[in-house]
Amino acid sequence: MYKTIIGALLAMLLTATAQAAPRDNFYWLGQINKASVVINTDEGLLTAEQGTRFANGIEQVLKEGDKEGAPRPGLVITFEPLLINAAGPEITMLHAGRSSQDMLTTVSLAMQREEALKLAAALNEMQAALLTLAEANCDTIIPNYTNGVAAQPNSLAHYLLAYSCAFARDMDRLQAYYARINRSPMGATVLNGTGWPLNRDRMASYLGFDDIAYNTYDAGQVFPGEAAIELGGIATGISQHIGSFIEEIMQQYAQPRPWILLKEGNGNTYVSSAMPQKRNPGILNSCRTECSTIMGLAVGATFRTHNVPAGMADGRLRGTDSITGKTTKVVKQFTKILQALEIKPDRALEELNLDWTCSQEIADVLMRKYKIPFRTGHHFASEIVTYARSNNITPNAFTYAEAASIYAKLAATDKALPPSFPMTESDWRNALDPRAIVAHRAVKGGPQRAELAIMLEQQHKTLAADTAWQQKASAKVKKAEQKLNADFTALSKIKGQKAISPSRENSL
Repeated sequence: MYKTIIGALLAMLLTATAQAAPRDNFYWLGQINKASVVINTDEGLLTAEQGTRFANGIEQVLKEGDKEGAPRPGLVITFEPLLINAAGPEITMLHAGRSSQDMLTTVSLAMQREEALKLAAALNEMQAALLTLAEANCDTIIPNYTNGVAAQPNSLAHYLLAYSCAFARDMDRLQAYYARINRSPMGATVLNGTGWPLNRDRMASYLGFDDIAYNTYDAGQVFPGEAAIELGGIATGISQHIGSFIEEIMQQYAQPRPWILLKEGNGNTYVSSAMPQKRNPGILNSCRTECSTIMGLAVGATFRTHNVPAGMADGRLRGTDSITGKTTKVVKQFTKILQALEIKPDRALEELNLDWTCSQEIADVLMRKYKIPFRTGHHFASEIVTYARSNNITPNAFTYAEAASIYAKLAATDKALPPSFPMTESDWRNALDPRAIVAHRAVKGGPQRAELAIMLEQQHKTLAADTAWQQKASAKVKKAEQKLNADFTALSKIKGQKAISPSRENSL
């Protein structure tokens, strides 16, 4: 019995999902028409009888368009004939004080708003994965690179938190962009408004906007091109951060024993068709390619609005749904990458101990504890590295006695140095130990445990605030939609019945 009930519920759910109408141009033109008939009836621009009749005509058009395979025209000039067919030419009174320009700009902004919220949700999920990885690797010491060369030891958590900060800035930019696009152009008409006393504020509220785009010329002629450029910049920033991170991982794949790589299988890697030993990092390649594609689309958005007068159709957020959608896809793909990373702390430490990323610490200790000028200490450390590499000596194998001998030779020619090697053997060993170097960092924002705890707390607070913002913004749009649909249904009065067209009414 229970299986039967569960099966029926699943069938209903699948049916409902399959029948859910897309939130496309047709949908948003329908929402604009719903709001127009409700507001204009309340404001006395339409009679109560006209409002009810027009509402039923709109409802009929929308129900027909929601049927599987039915046409869903997305332009005002192709949508309006359906309204006329359903309720007669008089329904075009709804178009008083409206234009394709303010209507379609509103449609674009509403759709872009939803895509932006999807991107925000994906960024939040990715940040959660990044912070989880950071928390698990506070004591994982890795080499960091500058100019493509191993530079200093660092905590992997510190490195990951740097990217968390970067993505938090991307989210800041996305939220600022959202605030700018979430202003309603409706009522701007073509460019300078209308003589009809339209209630722009109520229209904005019904469509889920925070406010109106006040200057009507800016609303439809200037801002749409600017918004496309701003979105391109946000998408480029996210893509740049992801691409940079991916390249750092890709460098490890050139090594026979990487300290970071992807877990095999599950769409992460694939076996070479010719070379059995190769496990190609397919998801890294595809994600990086998509990042480059997004950057190309972003540049295209900029060039379309370049050197054209305001009001031209070249820009107008064209293609931005594709940019935002692709960026969301890339962010989700990057989240999968983060969750698939396999970290080998022992191998990372081994790599550090094979090279001299500790050499700056030697100069730092000489200056910090023994007041030897940094450049002088730097020269000594450089001599150590030159000797060690010439003799194939790693930091772990370099003895205190060898260091003291090199120091003595240098001190004999450099009177700025004390005659005897000032560092103790304990100082020397700690200066060569990547773990000790990281642990003894003393500045705010460094990789030491106490600072990592502070930064993790900061980033968790930021993520919580970003998640709350995304949920609040989504809830506001949903609540506005529910309010509009309820008021529209109340106006139509005959919900569920087919509207009688004027030609049919006259024949009765």
